Amino acid sequence: MMNPAEFANIAKAEEQFWWYRGMRRILFRVLDPIVRHRTIRCALEAGCGTGHFSRELERRYRWPMVPLDMGWEGLQYGRGLGIDRLVQGDVAALPFASESFDAVLSMDVIVHFPLGRETEPVREMARVLRPGGLLVIRVAALDVLRSRHSMFAAERQRFTRARLVRLLDDAGIRVLRATYANSLLLPVALAKFRLWEPLRRQPPASGVEPVSPLLDRLLYAPLALESAWIGAGLGFPMGQSLIVVGEKRSL
Repeated sequence: MMNPAEFANIAKAEEQFWWYRGMRRILFRVLDPIVRHRTIRCALEAGCGTGHFSRELERRYRWPMVPLDMGWEGLQYGRGLGIDRLVQGDVAALPFASESFDAVLSMDVIVHFPLGRETEPVREMARVLRPGGLLVIRVAALDVLRSRHSMFAAERQRFTRARLVRLLDDAGIRVLRATYANSLLLPVALAKFRLWEPLRRQPPASGVEPVSPLLDRLLYAPLALESAWIGAGLGFPMGQSLIVVGEKRSL
C-alpha cells in the first residue's frame, strides 16, 4: 500500500503538475485509437487514489467509472471533488463479481505489492473483466531508477516490459500495446537518482513538489513530444514508466 502521507501531495499536484499532465496526455494518446470503436458500459479504476484520474476518464470518454482504493485518505479527497461511486476495497481481493467491467485501469498500483505478490492484483483485475474487455496498467519501470521518492511512496518493485507482459499473459490477457514512457528525461533521472541523491544522503521524500512555472513548462515539453511519438504508434526501448494495454481472452 502506498504511504498515506503521499495522498495530500498528490491531491495538490495532480491537476497542474507537469508529470501528471504529461503522463495523462501520453496515456490518452495510447488509448484513443484502441477505445475508439469499443463500447465501455462500466470501467473500474483499481487503486484510484483521489479519484481525479477516474473523473478525467469519465470526461474524455464518457465512461461510467467506478473508482476503488484501499486507503480512505485518498477517497476523502475524491468525496471533496464530488466524485460518485467511490469504493473502498482491496485491489488484490476486488469486491465485485467476475466479468463485471468492460475496462479496468490501474495506474502505478502494483508496484506497491511485495515482489512475488504482484500476480494477486493482476489476476483479480482479469477476473472482473468481461471477455474482450480492456486492461490498462501503468507501472514504474527499471530498478536502476529507484529514488528517494520511491522509498517515500512505499514502492516495493519496478518492472521491465518483458516481465509485465508475461504477468498479463499468465493472467489471460492478450497484450495489444506496450511501451515505455517518460523516456526523454531518462538521462536527467539517472543523474539525479544515481549521482545527486546518493551524494546528498537525504531521507526519503516526496517527488511531487511544486516547481517554478518555467521549470514546469520545461519538464512538461519532453512528455508532450513523447505523446506525439507514441500517438503515432511508435514507442521507446526504455523509460521511467511502462504502459501496457491488453484484452481479456475469450474462453
